Amino acid sequence: MPDSLNRPADTKATGNAPAAAVEIKDLRKTYRGTPKSPPKEALKGISLTIPRGSIYGLLGPNGAGKSTTINILAGLVNKTSGKASIWGIDIDEQPRSARAAIGVVPQELNLDPFFTPREILDLQAGLYGVPKSERQTDALLEAVGLKDKANAYARTLSGGMRRRLMVAKAMVHAPPVLVLDEPTAGVDVELRQSLWAHVRELNKAGTTIVLTTHYLEEAQELCDTIAIVNHGQVVACESTEKLLGRIDSKEMVVTLDADLTEVPEAFRGFDAKLDGPRRLAIHYKPSQTRVADLLGAMAAAGLAVKDLSMVESDLEDVFLEMTRAPAA
Repeated sequence: MPDSLNRPADTKATGNAPAAAVEIKDLRKTYRGTPKSPPKEALKGISLTIPRGSIYGLLGPNGAGKSTTINILAGLVNKTSGKASIWGIDIDEQPRSARAAIGVVPQELNLDPFFTPREILDLQAGLYGVPKSERQTDALLEAVGLKDKANAYARTLSGGMRRRLMVAKAMVHAPPVLVLDEPTAGVDVELRQSLWAHVRELNKAGTTIVLTTHYLEEAQELCDTIAIVNHGQVVACESTEKLLGRIDSKEMVVTLDADLTEVPEAFRGFDAKLDGPRRLAIHYKPSQTRVADLLGAMAAAGLAVKDLSMVESDLEDVFLEMTRAPAA
């Protein structure tokens, strides 16, 4: 991705760019009630700092407040209280400049089927007030692999091509912050891998990426920092590595060269169970049990080990742990 596509003209120099791409302080949103339903408090004082140049994951179950947060940043929803700035620009004091600093790729494919990719990008650039002499339509189409489809009707593009066109559409005004809302929802594995590679290229070229997704392996693979939102509150916000370390649980799977009919006596003090006649699965907490203790139990039981593997906790375990608790 060409560098010039990803940074606004007045912030190309790193020295002029803010340390935080997005900063949110005590953001609250209450939707008004109706005669049949009470007011809904969607955000209950969310505070987040998204570092410049990061790939930042914003995760949470349905109704957690992710979309409301994004829509407030994009200027689509009015907040009830709190502060938010994009690329150092307050969304209340300079709303137009703040919106120019962010591009949002929604989950829905909102493309005119009778427009070509070139026409769609030119129209979007015009809506943002980008002069014709400064538009980078062809460069964007090349960057997302659609240069050869520039003059084809959008309705003839495959689902993956339309997804990539949506990314290009969000980048026509060269925003330094790009929000991807469920970018791979409903796409196949091959396309998902392609989109992941494209996201990394955008980030490498200087764009700060904010990713919402229900594919937790996607967030674990891409994001360097993850915030988990639940019931309108931030319940966790840490580096991906530190977040994964929150779960004090591992599993050792031992494959034996002889059948067992029951768990050996040496493992009675552990959380061990047979997973077939020759597979012994042992769950343990690294903070309380050493691997050496497990190996000692194997030796004491006289087990002949054919294979041994460790199963680490993944982001799904952390997510469930963080979101299982009821609202505060």
